[in-house]
Amino acid sequence: MHEMSLMSEIINIVSEDARLHGFNKVDKIDVIVGDLSNVLPDALELAFLHFRKQGLGILDENTKLHFIREVAKAKCQRCLLEFTPDYRIALCPKCGLANCILVSGETFRVESYEGSDE
Repeated sequence: MHEMSLMSEIINIVSEDARLHGFNKVDKIDVIVGDLSNVLPDALELAFLHFRKQGLGILDENTKLHFIREVAKAKCQRCLLEFTPDYRIALCPKCGLANCILVSGETFRVESYEGSDE
């Protein structure tokens, strides 16, 4: 389950940045997870709960994790149809060609966090 290492790294990065900005604790972390990012939000949340219980970084028992879902979208380069693909390589449902580009859905990143100096 690579979500454990992903969450550990998120917590380390956020904690380090929060300390640089004078925060003593992190209250909330917002993470963007794309439908095609190969990250499972449920597994990521389990990892978060595990690390929060351990007090990793500057988390405490009240720190929240919020997911922002990025819907997968692709665009056919021939007919310009935008559609929701099931996979990274997708056939255009209109013209049947595989010349589509992903417009969104692969993102996995920390969007923001909230902290305090209490």
